[in-house]
Amino acid sequence: MGPSPSCLLPLSALLCSSLVGVHPFDPEHCLAGLGDVLLYPEFRDHLHAAGHTCVLKDAFMYGSPAEIANLSSTDEFDAALAIHLYKAGRLLQGSRIPFGIIFGGTDVNEDVKCREKCQVMGAVLQEARFAVAFSVEMKELAAAEWPDARKKIYVQSQGIKTTPSETFDWYRFLQNADIPTDTDSLHLFLLVCGLRRVKDPLYLVEVFSDWHRKDPSVHLGIIGPAVDPLFSTEVKEKVKRLPGVHVLQELPQQELHAAVRRSFAVVNSSMSEGMSAAILEAMDLDIPVLARNIPGNAAIIKHRETGLLFSTPQEFVMLSKSLMNDPIMEKEIITRAKAYVKKHHCWEGERKTYQTLVLRLQ
Repeated sequence: MGPSPSCLLPLSALLCSSLVGVHPFDPEHCLAGLGDVLLYPEFRDHLHAAGHTCVLKDAFMYGSPAEIANLSSTDEFDAALAIHLYKAGRLLQGSRIPFGIIFGGTDVNEDVKCREKCQVMGAVLQEARFAVAFSVEMKELAAAEWPDARKKIYVQSQGIKTTPSETFDWYRFLQNADIPTDTDSLHLFLLVCGLRRVKDPLYLVEVFSDWHRKDPSVHLGIIGPAVDPLFSTEVKEKVKRLPGVHVLQELPQQELHAAVRRSFAVVNSSMSEGMSAAILEAMDLDIPVLARNIPGNAAIIKHRETGLLFSTPQEFVMLSKSLMNDPIMEKEIITRAKAYVKKHHCWEGERKTYQTLVLRLQ
């Protein structure tokens, strides 16, 4: 793919995120970076390690390509990296500086269904030096829509590196959430996501609350940034009326990893996903995952082998009960999931890929 990253002169780059209230753990950023992925600090760190200067920007703060052009000109950026082909990429149309794209997930899964957005994304992809898909399935979706771009789309799965805090106060965390601290009987299911509609955090809440009424040991905690403030208010109001379901206070990344490590399982109920970092991090932390059966989740979970996939709220409860009642199955899933992450989501491999792709932005 070209010379080694060490041969590249350092770039000054802009990285912009399309998410507001960025939290280090969800999921759908200098080089000039714009994006939909909450793991953008890792992308920045990969580039910093190769000697580049990176600036992170929130794409929601800018309304047109002209504004980004002014920014890149004023601050003398050499290149840009956009995370999310539509939300961020559209701001780089006609850019004077070279740029790359990282697909976010909702761009190729959802935005592509809108003719106007699809046209914009096609134009952006035509200008981009390269694009990165988190999976072969994601690349094929994009290539089917924009065949001429196939050769410039690379596949690089998300690299995972978990760093749970060793001083995290689990009991205070539970007390603050009004969750009983009798941890011998507690089964806390943690749904980690930014609060926005595509993540569908309310999908399970009514059925889960009914289950809690029959089995008070089970609790569902929803944790993540209020990406959509209006929807976040709707979620909190709904949950207030549902015993056993809690909207939890956001945590720094290391504390969140520690909370995941103490939970019974991690849940994903999204309507659409690119590649969920929350799922992969739970696997790395030896915690079982129950995820909605959508293409993005099915690409990284093999049902009953590395996790459990559900298609309805009722099936979620059924699978959760089987997981609670079958410690052998739980242990086997955890072991296989950990091995999968180590083999396919190597953090060092991700770093090497992005440091090499940056060469294409000279």
